[in-house]
Amino acid sequence: MDEIEEMGPISDGSNPPPQPKARMKVPEVEVRLYRQGKGPIDSFKSCLGGWDQNQLEVQDILDKYGFKSLYAFNPQSGRGVPIRFDPRNGRSRLPYRDGSEVYIDGEPKDSLIKPVTKILLGVAVMTILITLVMKDPPQFIQKFNFFGGNFPPWILALVVIVFTRMRKRTRDFLKKIGW
Repeated sequence: MDEIEEMGPISDGSNPPPQPKARMKVPEVEVRLYRQGKGPIDSFKSCLGGWDQNQLEVQDILDKYGFKSLYAFNPQSGRGVPIRFDPRNGRSRLPYRDGSEVYIDGEPKDSLIKPVTKILLGVAVMTILITLVMKDPPQFIQKFNFFGGNFPPWILALVVIVFTRMRKRTRDFLKKIGW
């Protein structure tokens, strides 16, 4: 049996010039990112994706900055329409032009600590009021004897109604002070 020798390309002594590699420019946009109209908090270049390479990667921005939604933004006039995106691939539904400058305003995700704290505080207050209204309160409540006796249950109902109405009417006020 004969061995098969592997031969390289036949060369006549002169090497052909190397072929330049074709490079495609990845389309990208300049993003100026705001948080609730304040900022800009960040400025970065974002690559466009999708079949036509003209869709913004919205889900990546939401995840990186902890936003629940993004809006078109104009620094002079404020927040515009929400930026819609496909939940399956996380890309915007509207196309963007390569090299354009995009202003985006983000709405942060809600914290779970504030609502849980409000609920627990409300339950604790109601529990204390109910134990004070009971005919035979527990021993530790009788030791404190806040009111010198029992008070009528209509006071508890009044407190619940006032608390509920105040919370509904002052919702914006509570947001302004940080609650």
